Amino acid sequence: MGEQILIKNVSVVNENTVATRDVLINNGIIAKIGNNFSVKGAFKEIPSDGLHLLPGAIDDQVHFREPGLTHKANIASESRAAVAGGVTSFMEMPNTNPPALTVALLEQKYAIAAQCSPANYSFFMGVSNSNSDEVLKVNGMKRDICGVKIFMGSSTGDMLVDDAATLERIFAGSELLIATHCEDEQVIAANKLKYPDPTDASFHPLIRDVEACYKSSSFAVSLARKHGTRLHILHISTEKELALFDNSIPLEHKKLTSEVCVHHLHFTANDYAQYGNLIKCNPAIKAATNKPALWTALLDDRLDIIATDHAPHTWDEKQQPYKTAPAGVPLVQHSVLLMLDYVKAGALSIERMVDKMCHAPAKCFQIENRGFIREGYQADLVMVDLNRPSMVNKENILYKCNWSPFEGHTFSSSIVRTMVNGNIVFEDGMIVDAPLGQRLKFDR
Repeated sequence: MGEQILIKNVSVVNENTVATRDVLINNGIIAKIGNNFSVKGAFKEIPSDGLHLLPGAIDDQVHFREPGLTHKANIASESRAAVAGGVTSFMEMPNTNPPALTVALLEQKYAIAAQCSPANYSFFMGVSNSNSDEVLKVNGMKRDICGVKIFMGSSTGDMLVDDAATLERIFAGSELLIATHCEDEQVIAANKLKYPDPTDASFHPLIRDVEACYKSSSFAVSLARKHGTRLHILHISTEKELALFDNSIPLEHKKLTSEVCVHHLHFTANDYAQYGNLIKCNPAIKAATNKPALWTALLDDRLDIIATDHAPHTWDEKQQPYKTAPAGVPLVQHSVLLMLDYVKAGALSIERMVDKMCHAPAKCFQIENRGFIREGYQADLVMVDLNRPSMVNKENILYKCNWSPFEGHTFSSSIVRTMVNGNIVFEDGMIVDAPLGQRLKFDR
């Protein structure tokens, strides 16, 4: 019998319930959930009075910038920020340098993570206009790769896929989930002619506007329906796009799913006056009328997952003029805390938050034995104190870029402890040296 850990009398948030339970972990696996049961053999008890126990959050969209862009971030730094924020598993995007456009380059990223990431990890296979043969090779790796990523709109990196034949072939031939960034380049180009000399970030939602998102998202949906493809559209930011999604069937049976990011749920175009380029991102944060519609769709299950699109850039890069400042916001360390603020404000229940950040990603991507507090599942767990505020400052920001749009903000709750595969990796404000995370497996 391996090491045993007992978490006693903790408020377990799982599968739409909150209940006081004891949780026994044995050799990294949740062995028993109940009350006042006996434990055979030696065990370590973790204090949990007054705390809530959540499944570790699963972030299905992050950019950790390695290889090639490591002056901004790397897998080691950003995975540590993730676990400090209660995110125990991540899925990382292919727009690195070089981009992950071959199986060999993709496996190099897995090898890096295996050497340095305290969080569990998976990496998307990237698509270009000329690598469809390579992309379709991963059909034989369905248990080992989270999905295929298509940039149907340009963003950081040169990975825009706009060749019609390539799109048709990938949508017709991929046996893995296809995740898309949807913004139409022709609409964006026309808007740039309307605003030839934008002076600040308030122009961003006018250039990368609602129509750019909708035209691209609706095109992706049409391709998926034509070919019966499993499609997941990332970072929905507009009210208009919500008509594309269905809430009449359970998530497990959906062929078309969606993600909303914390910054689109939190910020609006009104915030550019305060934050400027710090909240410049693609798709853009848009007019305030979109925010309540996104919240409504999240709660009625047209939007399936809450994620971050964590995308760090250096402070100096963000201080450039609007036209040259890169798009992207570092968020993975503070997404759980931000959503707990919305729980405190009554926007959603803690059970719904856990569903959208933990259960839904596991269901959507068919992740094996994670995302729930269940006997037999990996012990990826987060203990939070809903009554202990935590302030964001330079000393506790773990992103390599060392800034956050939430710097100076006091969240209403605290991450007390994070466990990955039964190992404590973050406790009382400090990263803990422990065995590293594992490569995610998928039940496909």
